[in-house]
Amino acid sequence: MADILDPARIAKLKARASYVGAAVNVFQTLIKISFGILGQSAALIADGIHSLSDLLSDLLVIIAVRLGSREADHEHPYGHRRFETIATVILGVSLIAIGGAISWSVMNRMAHPEHLPVPNVLGMGVAAASILVNEWLYHYTKRIAKKTRSKLLMANAWHQRSDAISSIVVLFGIGAVILGYPLADAIAAIVVALMVAKIGLSLVLESIKELVDTSLPPKLISEIRKTIMSIDGVEGIHLLRTRQMGEDALIDAHIVVDPRITVSEGHSIGDTVRDELISRFDDVMDVLVHVDPEDDEGLFESGKPLTRADVQVLLDKYLVEFKTAIEDFRIHYLNGQIEVEVILPFTLSQQPLLLALLKKQCKRMKIKVNKIKNVTLFFKHNED
Repeated sequence: MADILDPARIAKLKARASYVGAAVNVFQTLIKISFGILGQSAALIADGIHSLSDLLSDLLVIIAVRLGSREADHEHPYGHRRFETIATVILGVSLIAIGGAISWSVMNRMAHPEHLPVPNVLGMGVAAASILVNEWLYHYTKRIAKKTRSKLLMANAWHQRSDAISSIVVLFGIGAVILGYPLADAIAAIVVALMVAKIGLSLVLESIKELVDTSLPPKLISEIRKTIMSIDGVEGIHLLRTRQMGEDALIDAHIVVDPRITVSEGHSIGDTVRDELISRFDDVMDVLVHVDPEDDEGLFESGKPLTRADVQVLLDKYLVEFKTAIEDFRIHYLNGQIEVEVILPFTLSQQPLLLALLKKQCKRMKIKVNKIKNVTLFFKHNED
């Protein structure tokens, strides 16, 4: 299991990565556009505009991280992580747009070879430096993204790598022109543009899956199911739902326990399930456990089950002679019917005539009321 970072530490790391990326892209935008103008390199100017788009992405990430790291409130009880998911969609779309823009620019240049950039050694130097800087920035951001489990930062890391890739295109293009292959940079640029667009498309599709509450991967769900079934007291699972929210996973589980245990014991088993899943799986933020005495899907479809008030009315009717003697009663909902346990004073069990009448009335109630499967008598001995 990976190290667990507290929310404040995670937010701080995300902000640091975003601010570092923004600072680097401010510097790159100024350098590329300046040297592109001085060296008369249209490709380098275009690469500077690409760095400017990265800067805008960094600002988007900073805003999204700030919004997404806010604590849960009344209107957003599950937190604000979906802000990061929405920002990831925007980043993905921007990568697709960048890939399309590169392709469009390259096609225009292929149609008009005379518009190819004039070889410039200075431009090649700036492009080479940009490749190194952006590759470092990619690995730096990716490392923090993995540490904080942030899909948004991972998306931004790929955005930064796309800038390195576009600089490679510039470097290759200028070098190819120098070597006498004016169309070589165009072919390479199209391949790179498709790679960038594919990365963007993957980010968009994955984020959309999250926004529509797609379940966790089948392999992970299988591991979660095995973990639940390994917990003492759990006899089955008849409903397991999962969904992703940012880097966190949410689980709803309906577990089956022994129907004869107490409510508090069932609650304790549910708490154990919740704690074990949160402890064992890094991504699991919260688990809602519903404790069932049986697999109750499809039960009581023909009508509502008897409530405690309903049972009280029936006891008052069929056991009217013992109404004041009944100390308490318990209800078990099983197999679409109920079982009633009536608690009476121990002294009643010592009076044969009353005991016979009591049994007769209980049997009569069971026969007359279809929803009652059984009525069991318990005699309580009160010690002074």
